[in-house]
Amino acid sequence: MAERSTATSSPQRPASAQHATDSDDTQAAGPVARAATAGGSTPSADDSADSADIEDAPVPPELHSGHRLAKRYRLEECITRLDGFSSWRAVDEKLRRAVGVHLLPAGHERAEAVLSAARSAALVGDLRFVQVLDAAEENGLVHVIHEWLPDAVPLSTVLQTGPLDAFEVCALATQVSQAMAAAHRKDLAHLRLTPGTVLRTGPGQFRIRGLAVDAALRGITSREPRRADTEAIGALLYAALTQRWPYGDGAYGLRGVAGLGKGSRDPLATPEQVRAGVHRGLSELAMRALDNNGATAASHEPPFTTPEELSAALTVLPRIPPPDPTPTHLVGYQHTTYQRGTLAAHGVAARPVTAAPAAAAVPTLPGRTGAALKWGVSALLIAALGLGSWQLADALLKGDAPAEAAPVAPPVSAGREEPPIPELVSIESVTEFDPYASGTGGQDPESTPHIIDGDPETYWQTKNYFGPSFANLKPGLGLILDLGEPREISSLTVDAVGSTTVEFRAAPGAETAPSTIDGFAALDEATGDSLTLSAESPVETRFVLVWLTELPQGPDGNYRGRITNVAVAE
Repeated sequence: MAERSTATSSPQRPASAQHATDSDDTQAAGPVARAATAGGSTPSADDSADSADIEDAPVPPELHSGHRLAKRYRLEECITRLDGFSSWRAVDEKLRRAVGVHLLPAGHERAEAVLSAARSAALVGDLRFVQVLDAAEENGLVHVIHEWLPDAVPLSTVLQTGPLDAFEVCALATQVSQAMAAAHRKDLAHLRLTPGTVLRTGPGQFRIRGLAVDAALRGITSREPRRADTEAIGALLYAALTQRWPYGDGAYGLRGVAGLGKGSRDPLATPEQVRAGVHRGLSELAMRALDNNGATAASHEPPFTTPEELSAALTVLPRIPPPDPTPTHLVGYQHTTYQRGTLAAHGVAARPVTAAPAAAAVPTLPGRTGAALKWGVSALLIAALGLGSWQLADALLKGDAPAEAAPVAPPVSAGREEPPIPELVSIESVTEFDPYASGTGGQDPESTPHIIDGDPETYWQTKNYFGPSFANLKPGLGLILDLGEPREISSLTVDAVGSTTVEFRAAPGAETAPSTIDGFAALDEATGDSLTLSAESPVETRFVLVWLTELPQGPDGNYRGRITNVAVAE
């Protein structure tokens, strides 16, 4: 059953805006609608009752572009007007940045729930969610201010061009399931995870908007919030693999798939049955998250009931490599003589071929003098070839071996010896070091072994930060290298993707890894993508810190660090 809504206006949206239009609410919302039904949300099956409820809903005051909230937020463009509340793009005039705003009358029946949900969501501090920046009641209005990501694209828009590749689907499922597992540990649920509330911020990077707030604005509840969010993640995974919404009617610009409904006679087709070439492991995980009659028939494993279970299953999947990059610089095509001759006669213009520069041709002599010269040169060449052949045959018959070239003497060093190649120190383990973290889950803890596996194609990466200097959230973060025992070391090499600022730090005398940055002494610092950092003199330590203080900016305008290889030498 679809969520109840009354869209009273549909202003034009910019193509680059981060938010999907809330026409989603008038479509079959799949797991969200099921969650609302399970939670006993109030929509009645009787259309006249719905109309009466909508007419009785409080009407928000007339707002317009240029209106200011809290003497700070200037409304710019209305994105949604729905069921007594409105959503806007606005400008924070104090910080001079774009923000998103939800507004509803203070007397609205859901105003208190929205305010409470927004304040709880603001405490999460997990960068995988679009952050709530402010929530307050003022002048008869409740306003919720949140981040505005102008370059982010809703998943519903991304899927209009086709399904995602297996690498991005795995990244989507991993990031969303881990984020929701962290939110559930703080007793917060989303209840409205859809292709419109999941935003793609870059290749393999996704963020979730509307944690707790979207459901509160629409009055959506559920008796089993963890199960409802898990099913929603399964629907996102299914849609990303197939470009189909796994419910009969379809939604979010995607066609539906028959089945899944309680009255359906046919079970839901697996992603592998819907589209050829789908990753089998991801297909099975999607079906296990979409718990329904027949959905798990292809698997003997139990269905997932929480995002944490889905996240754990994703971590044991074999690593899915990213797709090969598309070549952008191709050598120009050279037409052959056949094409320049035959095809040119049929109207195909021949591309001129630029010959390599050569010595200027010697002009030929005209008349009999030139002809005599040609014959003379030819006779001399024939005589030379004959003489050479006779000498070669004579040498072979006499058994003379050809003279060998004298061995080239190695260069003599001018009284100085080459420095010995430093011996590498074995690294027993690698752990993340993020003493300023405000959330849980770490950066990318499962990938830390990649930096010592010797494979330049694998890497450990940080989260996505939306500004330099870690978006002013922290002074840095890094990786602790445990050498197993105290060793005397003198240098550290680091290979990164993009120009990264790295500090070489150590903890001499420490028996356990320090928990603060002050426990590590700085030895050297450099910036680049292939770095060798050296201590002034050898240091005996068990723990080495690779401390990142600046990350490279990606093509999406955001900042992310990636380390492919690290080595420590004596």
